[in-house]
Amino acid sequence: MMDGVPTPPFAYSPGMLAYSFGPQHPWKPERLRRAVALCSALMPDLVVSEPEGWDEGRLLDVHTEEYLDLVRRASHDPKVDWEDLYAHGIAEGDTPRFDGMYEAASLVCAGSDWAARQVVAGAPVAVNLGGGLHHAQPDRASGFCVFNDCAVAINRLKKRFGRVAYVDIDLHHGDGVQAIFWDDPDVLTYSIHESGRYLYPGTGFTHETGPRGNKFNAPMEPHTTGDTWLMTLRESLLPAIDAFKPGAVVLQMGCDAHTTDPLGHLDLIDREWLDAVRLVAGLGLPLVALGGGGYDLANVPRMWAAAVVVLAGGDPTVEVPVIENWTPRRLLTDVEPEPRRRGWDAAKKVVAELRE
Repeated sequence: MMDGVPTPPFAYSPGMLAYSFGPQHPWKPERLRRAVALCSALMPDLVVSEPEGWDEGRLLDVHTEEYLDLVRRASHDPKVDWEDLYAHGIAEGDTPRFDGMYEAASLVCAGSDWAARQVVAGAPVAVNLGGGLHHAQPDRASGFCVFNDCAVAINRLKKRFGRVAYVDIDLHHGDGVQAIFWDDPDVLTYSIHESGRYLYPGTGFTHETGPRGNKFNAPMEPHTTGDTWLMTLRESLLPAIDAFKPGAVVLQMGCDAHTTDPLGHLDLIDREWLDAVRLVAGLGLPLVALGGGGYDLANVPRMWAAAVVVLAGGDPTVEVPVIENWTPRRLLTDVEPEPRRRGWDAAKKVVAELRE
């Protein structure tokens, strides 16, 4: 137990568990439920807050009115024209239609907006583990993402802090956030991910810098190890942040770059991924922390809980109290590895390209 550790504002509603594409889909709402349960057990002072004060009109800052209307209709009418749905990314496979999808996706955005409002009000860190839907585009769904809550949070922070940095450590390229803010001089986007040559969404190369030169992508080769990944993050993100001088940060904490994740081919362990969270927190900037990808149900809840503990200034190596039969004994299950440096030369080339 972690009595006395200050806890960040924490957005969650059981209604977020309705964001579900069905039992056979890789996106498992259960990972969020377990992560919230772990956080609450580890931090007894944690206040889990319903995201109140949400104005759905804020979705129009991110998405087109036509797209929002389509999702609203599809949410309650399974007979909406399939060609229209398909043209807007709502199709069997990655992002199929489900009952109540408008309300569930809107609630996720409400959580990220609420977290951003807590930071605007003075909280150093605020969390919405249900968020991180970074693939959604202005006029279409993509990659399990219906609405882009990351962009909603960024827009909220911009009104207070001016310049905002978006940092994405998910396995997949944060293409939706990059696209939404492509022309925006006040939003830096940085994404480190498995290369689009091998993995969805097929984007996120170093030459994608945007017209303002403030979009940064670090594509990693398959089987890149965590030591190489962390070197790349440190040597390319920190100079970009130093030059851009943002007033606040949105961190997308997808943990599917973990070596056991079934959808990817990177080779990170718990501690390496958590070091990236520490690095971003160590910038000392107001921070909104969101969830994201992660499809190994044994890993995601404990990794997210470890991240929240670290963001609260706590110790993630403490023993975990037993709360349910799935509870891990510890949040971190690995030990510090010997240097592996797989993918090192390719990563150093990426760093050189980004610095140039």
